[in-house]
Formats: sequence, C-alpha cells, structure tokens
Amino acid sequence: MLMTKVQMPAVRQGIFHSLRFHLLFALAVGVFLPVQLALLYSGDRLFQTGPALNSTVVAVFSAVLGLLILRRLSFYPTASIVKFILPAVATLYGIGMLVLLGLRLPHSNFVLVLSFMATLASLYALATLKLRGYDLTYYVVPGGKSGVVAELEDLIQVRMIEPRLPALRNAAFIADLHHEHCPTWQRLLAEAAISGCPVYHYKQVWEATTGKVQMEHLSENSFGSLIPMLGYRKAKRVIDVLASVVLLPVLIVPGLIVALAIKLDSPGPVFFRQRRMGYKGETFRVCKFRTMVDAGPDEDIDSLVTMHDDKRITRLGRFLRRTRIDELPQIWNVLRGEMSWVGPRPEAVNLSEFYEQEISFYRYRHIVRPGITGWAQVNQGHVTTLSEIDHKLQFDFYYIKNISYWIDLLIVFRTLRVVMSGFGAK
Repeated sequence: MLMTKVQMPAVRQGIFHSLRFHLLFALAVGVFLPVQLALLYSGDRLFQTGPALNSTVVAVFSAVLGLLILRRLSFYPTASIVKFILPAVATLYGIGMLVLLGLRLPHSNFVLVLSFMATLASLYALATLKLRGYDLTYYVVPGGKSGVVAELEDLIQVRMIEPRLPALRNAAFIADLHHEHCPTWQRLLAEAAISGCPVYHYKQVWEATTGKVQMEHLSENSFGSLIPMLGYRKAKRVIDVLASVVLLPVLIVPGLIVALAIKLDSPGPVFFRQRRMGYKGETFRVCKFRTMVDAGPDEDIDSLVTMHDDKRITRLGRFLRRTRIDELPQIWNVLRGEMSWVGPRPEAVNLSEFYEQEISFYRYRHIVRPGITGWAQVNQGHVTTLSEIDHKLQFDFYYIKNISYWIDLLIVFRTLRVVMSGFGAK
C-alpha cells in the first residue's frame, strides 16, 4: 500500500506566492508608504515626540499578524479570504489601540488611519494574487473509490486512462491509496511523488474541498486518533473562560434591554431552558433568550424541530434568531464548562437520541464541548431533515478532526458575517 503524507490540496509556487514576498509587500504598502506620507505632511517633528513611533509599531504588528492569519485561514475549505480581510485587520488594530490607551502611550491617529487603510489595500491586492497559489489540475488515478471526487465541481479534473506523467507544472494526483493498484499505476504514483507532484488520497481532497468528513467505519476514519488534540482542548477551555469574563460586563446592559423587550412583546418567561446533550454525552440545560410563544415539551420530538417560518416564533424572536442575539445567555453555560464558544451545536436530548438511532457515529460528536457557534452553522445553516442532519454531522466531524485555534478563529470571523447577513436563520 502506497501512502504519501499531504497537506491541504493547494500549492504555493513562484516568488509572488512566497511568504517573504507577501511580508515585504504588506510592510512596504501597509506601513512604510503611509509613514512616508505622514512625514511629508507633518515633517520630522511628528517622529521626534514618540506618538508616530508607537503607531508604527501597531501598524507593523497588524500588517504582519494579519497576513499570517489570512494565509493560514486560506488553507481551510469554503473560506473566501477576501471576506475576512476587513474584520481581521480591524480586530488587530483594535487590539493595538486598546494596548496604547491602556498603557497611556502617545500615538498618532493620523498614522494609524493611514496605515489601517494602506494595510487593507495591501492585503486586498495580495488576495487578488491568490494567497493559496496557482490552481492545480488534478489527475484522477482509476481504481478503488477515487471516482467519488467527480462530484467536486470546483476542481479541474482529468480522469487518467494510461499511467503516464503529464507535462503540466501544476499537476497533482488523486488516488485511492488504500486500493491495491497494479504495478504500473504504483510506479506512476511513486514517480509523481519523486518528481515533486502532490499525491493525494481521495478522502483528503474531498474533505479539504467540502469541509466535511465522512465516516464509514469508526476504525477507518483517517483521524489518526479518536481523541482530537487534547492539548488544545485544555487551552481552549482557558480561552472560553477569559472571553466570557471579558464580554459578560459588556453584554449585561444590552441583555437587560432584550429581556425587557421580550416581556413586552409576548407573555412568558424571558429565558428558554431546555435539556441538551453535551460533552461526553452528559446532559445539561441550555439557557437562551425566549423567541417562541410555545416551545413544546421536551418529550415531543416534533416540537423540538424548529421549521422555517415556524408559526411559534414571535415577532421579536425572528430578529433575535436572525442576529443570533438569542444565543448570548449561553455564556452562562460556557462559564459552567458545559459549552464552548465554538463547537458542534448541542441538540435536545430526545432529538439527539433519535439521531443516534438513525445516523451512524452521531454520538461521536460529543467528544468535544458543544458550542454557541460552529463549523456546520457557518457553512450550512439551519437543518431539519435526516439527510441535512447527516451533512451537518460531516461538517462536525471535519471540525473535530481539524480542531485548532485557526479553525476556531475562522469560525468566529464567519459568525460575524452570518450575524450581519442572517444566513441560516429559522
């Protein structure tokens, strides 16, 4: 069996796709150019007092870290990097401003504004060069299950008939590396790897393109380990608590306003509490702002599924659901250790038990803490049917397999976009 270790199916080629060029370009356009303009406008006296120097440090920090974040996020499927440039740069400059204000360091708003706009321009320009490099032409080796990649319309594919290396520079190969190929096809794959052409297992290409993971057999899930990144899960818990402690005071007043609006909008309690299946299969009671007139008892499976345009949703509830404001009280669940900010969404207990009977390996999603937002939510939105639940589960498995601070950061950015657009709201 021939096996080659691979990364995501994207290859950076040439100087214009190198990290060195990207860093030089971002610093030259995003920092050096606006600083020079500031010098021309105000003269050397601006830099003799220290404010411009502190602002330049913030600009360098934002340009470099922003570029590194975007390059790393570009490796995840379904991630349109252009959409994350503004929130990423704005967040980094916001952090820089908080540091300057917190330490009471002098700074130049003029330099900060110029460098912020220039950094945005530089990263948008780099995005047009494709941070992920050239598009590859994928040559599909016959045999086994490699044919499933034919459904991936985003890939430039060529179905191979004879074992001969193509002349294209940006060629890559897709094969079922668990299949017993004949000696001629095995020699082709070996020659391709020696020649520097990427050789991918069909599952890795499918996962990296769709953002999903299919699991036919628990022992053949290609996870490497059924327990995902234990070290990061501990760090993730610390991040969850710190983020909750920081955001809780900020959200108290808006939360009180929402609570008053709910009481005035419809009769019933302010909060909706329901038994959900959580981490390690343990149940807990989730806390949300009430958005429905009657949510129904926990025992009624039909009442647990919220349909599109559900008549039980109140007028205010539709707004709260579209903006995801109804999810904010779950900060309490995060502090209690029952949930995380990012993870698979928890389902009602009876609904989860029903899915476990109907869908293979559904229970495996409980190996991580459920989240307020998740990979499935920002890619798929609200689901109701069993087939949609199965696709949602594949998104959950992808998150579990690739759990890291990078994919959590990507989900946070995409959640901000979802909140603004109302994508997937019920």
